[in-house]
Amino acid sequence: MSVQYFGQAHRLSEATVANGFVFLSGMVPENTDVDVAEQTRDVLAQIDKWLAECGSDKKHILEATIFLPDLNNYQAMNEAWDAWVAPGHAPARACVEAKLANPDWGVEIKVSAVQIKK
Repeated sequence: MSVQYFGQAHRLSEATVANGFVFLSGMVPENTDVDVAEQTRDVLAQIDKWLAECGSDKKHILEATIFLPDLNNYQAMNEAWDAWVAPGHAPARACVEAKLANPDWGVEIKVSAVQIKK
């Protein structure tokens, strides 16, 4: 079995693919000067990009873990998530409150998916 690495840096890869599965790193907002709903949209756009690069899409996400530093932002995050998730293809999901590495990040999302094209 081979492993492919995408967006690889010294510390981490943005994504890896092995045996037909796609694993994304925790995606964080590139623009932190906006509210959590907009940060979530930013993160979801990155997820779309990396999934496409790895031969998958949001209809093939198996699971998602969402980290929020403040659960008071749960509704704002869900607003963006609900507008984005593919109807009929909602993945298994967990959302937890967690201190993130950068205090300006309002959300971090990690997903795993099935590869649909190689």
